[in-house]
Amino acid sequence: MRPAALLFDFNGTLSDDEHIQCEIYQEIFAEAGKPLGQAEYFAKLAGLSDPEIVRTWLGEERPELVAERVRRYQARAADGSTVGPAARQAVQYAAKRARLAVVSGAARVEIESVLGAAGLAPFVSRVVAAQYVIAGKPDPAGYIRALELLDRRPDEAVAFEDSEAGVAAAKAAGLHCIALAGTVEIDRLAGADEIVAALDVELMQRVLG
Repeated sequence: MRPAALLFDFNGTLSDDEHIQCEIYQEIFAEAGKPLGQAEYFAKLAGLSDPEIVRTWLGEERPELVAERVRRYQARAADGSTVGPAARQAVQYAAKRARLAVVSGAARVEIESVLGAAGLAPFVSRVVAAQYVIAGKPDPAGYIRALELLDRRPDEAVAFEDSEAGVAAAKAAGLHCIALAGTVEIDRLAGADEIVAALDVELMQRVLG
């Protein structure tokens, strides 16, 4: 059965920006007195929500650092350049055949600014961002909320992820999950139903027909 809804993670999946995320967190955490290495970011933090990244690394809630991360991200990525041609074409193709949602631990303002600049906002029906759920990935709350908003069952939807935490969240919500290689080591995506090299029209054709 062709899925009626596709649920996309944002950072590292729709938006090729995990390197930007890492750089910003390295800056912010160095300024906070606890430097972060690139390997540590991708091993321990990639895929978590912003509040959980800060809490995990610094051991405390620092909402002002989350706000600063969003500000720096907007300065570097709000032009939509992190969404490549292949991903744009994939979204446009998919939107003609299914309802689309973004499920992310990022802030809504940054998701919407990137989608808007990339010309994809009209194709995405719902955005479930960090501020709309109590717990971020690997908790399934974001995916469950997206299914509710789209009025779809888990067996009517497919999730696309790039991180271990994201895959765990999608599977906990009962979704078929396709993982995008590149952000973390392949073996950490083993919980996904399949692993692919790229988010492109060819993939959408296979998933949606």
